[in-house]
Amino acid sequence: MTLTPQWLDELRSRITLSTLIGRTVKVTRAGREYKACCPFHNEKTPSFTINEEKGFYHCFGCGAHGDAIRWMTDQRGLSFMDAVKELAAEAGMEVPAADPRAAKKAEEAASLRDVVQGAADWFTQQLDSSNGAPARDYLAKRGISDPTRRAFGFGLAPDSRSALKEALKKFPTAMLVESGMLIAVEDKESYDRFRGRLMIPIRDARGRVIAFGGRILGDGEPKYLNSPDTPLFDKGRVLYNLDKASPASRQTNRIIVVEGYMDVIALAEAGIADAVAPLGTALTEAQLGLIWRMVPVPFLCFDGDAAGQKAAMRAAMRALPLLRPGFSLAFATLPAGQDPDDIVRARGAEGFADLLADAQPLVERLWAHEVAAGPLATPEERAALKTRLLAHADAIEDADVRHHYREAFRERLDTLFARQRPERAARAPWTPNPPRGGRGGNGNRRFGPDPRLQPPADETRTIGLAGIAAPYVAALIGGLLRYPEALRRNEEALTRLPVADSGDAELLRAMLDSVGGQEGLDCEGLLAILEPMKVYNRATTLLRADGMHFSFNRRLDSEEVDAARETALRDLEEYIGVLVTQPEIRARLAEATADFQRTMDDEGFARQQKLYAMDKELTRRLAALSDSSES
Repeated sequence: MTLTPQWLDELRSRITLSTLIGRTVKVTRAGREYKACCPFHNEKTPSFTINEEKGFYHCFGCGAHGDAIRWMTDQRGLSFMDAVKELAAEAGMEVPAADPRAAKKAEEAASLRDVVQGAADWFTQQLDSSNGAPARDYLAKRGISDPTRRAFGFGLAPDSRSALKEALKKFPTAMLVESGMLIAVEDKESYDRFRGRLMIPIRDARGRVIAFGGRILGDGEPKYLNSPDTPLFDKGRVLYNLDKASPASRQTNRIIVVEGYMDVIALAEAGIADAVAPLGTALTEAQLGLIWRMVPVPFLCFDGDAAGQKAAMRAAMRALPLLRPGFSLAFATLPAGQDPDDIVRARGAEGFADLLADAQPLVERLWAHEVAAGPLATPEERAALKTRLLAHADAIEDADVRHHYREAFRERLDTLFARQRPERAARAPWTPNPPRGGRGGNGNRRFGPDPRLQPPADETRTIGLAGIAAPYVAALIGGLLRYPEALRRNEEALTRLPVADSGDAELLRAMLDSVGGQEGLDCEGLLAILEPMKVYNRATTLLRADGMHFSFNRRLDSEEVDAARETALRDLEEYIGVLVTQPEIRARLAEATADFQRTMDDEGFARQQKLYAMDKELTRRLAALSDSSES
């Protein structure tokens, strides 16, 4: 079946999970969630929770975790497709027609899962056997207890070229090669990939073994060896320990990214369960996406040596284009020569938590890195620093976040390079009309009557309170109705938007609430959610008003629908950035103008002019967005 992620998300969204589980388990309301005694293990005090908003259940006693489909497979014992079909019938959805190619691919993947699970079971048996004594001694010296060893599924690959091949001979050799368990050499006999290594299973988000990491026992290279990419395993899209760290993060509201799986295991031994690690690669965009689904600001905790700091900066560079309001990174630096195991052994879990408490925000890490990159004695070196910092800011695709990064860097540069000014003589009070003929009055003609320096208008003083004008809000909401994905991506910025009209403010809140627990929601789905609400009529009115002068308010009736949609989404996100930023800038401009009229110093004038230029640029961008929709 061609079951796309979007189709499955729609299916899950139509199922009331508490009702589904409540058919076989007594469920009670507990605040915004539901509780029950776990059906997967015996307990008297409920530790099984159902989060309706996010669409999952989790047991804090045994770790059972899943969504509506997982409930049907694990609790009811149905196959995946049978579970999907039964839920689809209940939700009134048609299951997509069969696709022979997709069915074959799914069947092959399932067969490969049997291979790697068989390998995992055999590796565990080898570690538990008499041959595994040296490996068990090594783990004990590393401080890894038997419960932790079993929880992470440690195993042993004997130092043999054919032991695993012989143990899994029920599987065709071609499958063993495709799963990464064997290495095939042209015109020669295939042989075991992992030999003489401590084996660590790598699992997907659902806890299924998909690959392995192997640490050599004794001398040799490479020290660590991972499975190659296979139909089950793409190392750039998988995080080690995600299956355990994801439920743990819901208790701690954090995720810690460390360099390797032994770091993860050392932290788990110390009681820190919310750690993950990339698998032999720099942190990728896909892995950042997985982390940001759990928490908005994860901790990156890399070694303090040159290699660790280089890895941290690579992660920062990879993250910059993906930043959006509320989502960033924090960097906790380990002392040089120490890893997480050293920290928790010396200071315990509390000491590691103290290290996280001192983590740097991404903007500070970038600033510190570039300032330390070289001398800043000459104008050219200072200009180079500014160029590097602004290049980092310009890499950010979100217009609002990009603007704030540029401003943050400029403020730091101004502070770093600020000159010590000599004491000035006291100025005479400023008069709005200095005498004619040169520098009369206060000795500087630029303080003459300038409309930019007049007392701010009432509208400017109160714009942060009065809110955005109705036509702009109408265009915004109309665009968000057409492109609901922009709601999720700009949620934090939109909640800060001062909407004057109470009806439009209520509609925007309802739209933000509607996408809170759903991904892949389209225009029709959003309208279906809003239909029972009193804001529905206003929503349909704004959606029909497609004559507003912005690309995101127009119907996509051209042949180049994909290109037009991409342009509209980009324009909509920039429009949101302007609407959110301009009231803040104008409020600061009003304050700066009032301060300057009181102090009449050069610094106040420069600040006022800077804010005035920023406001003017935002107005220009707004006009350009309108013009671009008509071109």
